[in-house]
Amino acid sequence: MKPSGIITLTTDFGLSDPYAAMMKGVILSINPSARLVDVTHQIATGSISQAALVIRETFSYFPEGTVHLAVVDPGVGSDRRLVALQAGPHFFVGPDNGLFWPVFRDFEGTKAVHLTQSRYFLTNITHTFHGREILAPVAAHLSLGLSLEFLGPAVQDLTKLTIPRPYVQGEALRGQIVRVDNFGNLVTNISARELTDFLESAPPLIEAGKLVIRKLSRIYADGEEAEPLALINSSSFLEIAVNLGRASEYIGLRNGEIVGALVEVSRA
Repeated sequence: MKPSGIITLTTDFGLSDPYAAMMKGVILSINPSARLVDVTHQIATGSISQAALVIRETFSYFPEGTVHLAVVDPGVGSDRRLVALQAGPHFFVGPDNGLFWPVFRDFEGTKAVHLTQSRYFLTNITHTFHGREILAPVAAHLSLGLSLEFLGPAVQDLTKLTIPRPYVQGEALRGQIVRVDNFGNLVTNISARELTDFLESAPPLIEAGKLVIRKLSRIYADGEEAEPLALINSSSFLEIAVNLGRASEYIGLRNGEIVGALVEVSRA
């Protein structure tokens, strides 16, 4: 498979420190023609589940042969493995802590290897920045067309990640908020299919925190200014928003309580 030369980066490094730039420098030193795409560096600190969902939602929009580098690694320096995967025409590089479990689970025939071949690492390895010294150079070599099997032995037992799924309890479909985007919209884990199957053409009653919404809108502008609304977003999940406002400020919960908060749908 021909490499695309594209490497995406997903981290919890934030934007005020030089860590992401250091990894980019390592990559460009090995492959000066690499095209680097920042998916996000604003993953909540150490939130493996948030990063895993972002990776699963994003990667398929990139060309075949893209390498997806992810560094959300609260166990850096421990005995956790570092891995590379190939799922169809896409490659993934990062710690084996659940980051890639949704991809490994959902795509039959995904291959994974344990990164053990130090010839593809930097010479000096610290205990606290394997993203720079191991993962970034491996991603760069993959972007040049290196085959996965040269990086280490095959593994079949990737670390599983428990991601909460919506469930029906009594007369309600219960899910949760999994992400607050930059617009303050509340992204849930309830898919369009799950919502449709549960409602069976009945109108919805959607509750999250102090928000109560009694219909499903088509677009953000369906609501009056500052009116809370619910819709199916571009990734086909139920989302709660406020027209020309921030739903995260209307839900009645502190910021640290929003992600993971209950979303309940019943038939009105």
